[in-house]
Amino acid sequence: MTHDSSQQSLDEARGALGRIIFGAMAAHTVGAATRLGVLDLIGDGERTADELAAAAGTQPQATVRLLRALTGLGILTERAPGSFAATPVGALMRKDVPGSLFSFIRMFTDPAMLRAWEQLDESVRTGETAFDKVFGTDFFSHLAEQPELSAEFNAAMSQGTLDTAQRLPTAFDFSRYSTVADIGGGDGTLLSAILRAHPTLRGILFDSPEGLAQAGTQLAAEIAGGRCSLITGDFFATVPAGAEVYVLKSVIHDWSDARCAEILGHCRREIPDGGRLLIIEPVLPPVVDPATAGATYLTDLNMLVNVGGRERTRDDFEQLCRDTGFAIRDVTPFGAPNPFCLIEAEPV
Repeated sequence: MTHDSSQQSLDEARGALGRIIFGAMAAHTVGAATRLGVLDLIGDGERTADELAAAAGTQPQATVRLLRALTGLGILTERAPGSFAATPVGALMRKDVPGSLFSFIRMFTDPAMLRAWEQLDESVRTGETAFDKVFGTDFFSHLAEQPELSAEFNAAMSQGTLDTAQRLPTAFDFSRYSTVADIGGGDGTLLSAILRAHPTLRGILFDSPEGLAQAGTQLAAEIAGGRCSLITGDFFATVPAGAEVYVLKSVIHDWSDARCAEILGHCRREIPDGGRLLIIEPVLPPVVDPATAGATYLTDLNMLVNVGGRERTRDDFEQLCRDTGFAIRDVTPFGAPNPFCLIEAEPV
């Protein structure tokens, strides 16, 4: 390798590392723009920085600086000096567009999600969840004490579930069954999609009072038609009887193996012969593939610092299922850019 090529490789490596280091600042930039409503104020058109500052109640020069940082991140485009429009990426930061990630951004840039990350090194040293020490309680208890934050979390989970909700109803043959129970299903985004795609199916949505707080709106038509019931409870104590298919989306990764065994054990006690357990989670490969890794390994660390769970490999899921009376029949990726897999298990 020549000196020039060696220097080029070093420069590229330094640039790549620099982009990673500044990633936290980029996230805060996007979070601030969302809280200020910048993309909603721009809408489908083009606005000057002065117009946006007046509408948002922000300082004009600081507003220009924020808008240009957003342009550098690919959120906006500056069509003329001081005049900005949204890119397709930026449009997803609006509240009123299909596929909006407005609440998802607000939640994942909130101190409730980020402060424990400052203690990541301590969590790696000890294996313990940092959130509990930083906030004096666990993550979900903290949400329960703050209704507005809990509602934001529910909205964020709904927005993060939309793509899976479009894919799941045709990825699994629900037509063979009469009732599906979504365990820890939040506001019902996933269950409502299943029920609308399968008009003869009945649904049970089971979650904590905080988790179900917005479900009445999401499932209003199904509830009114007698096709869906909302049941409040604790999946560490029990799950509802009466379903043949039990769905767990983004539940297992929140908890330790021991706590997961409790949840799965309750499902096993209720699921009938011939029923199915559907676990919807990312499935880590045995060895990291940087080309397809995406943010999954960052969500794994997020589980460590904030809630005490983890992302898992297929072998990990196989072991959890074996230990609780299930056998995995199939694992089907939903396909990029969706990071989730459909893990279909049967009682044994």
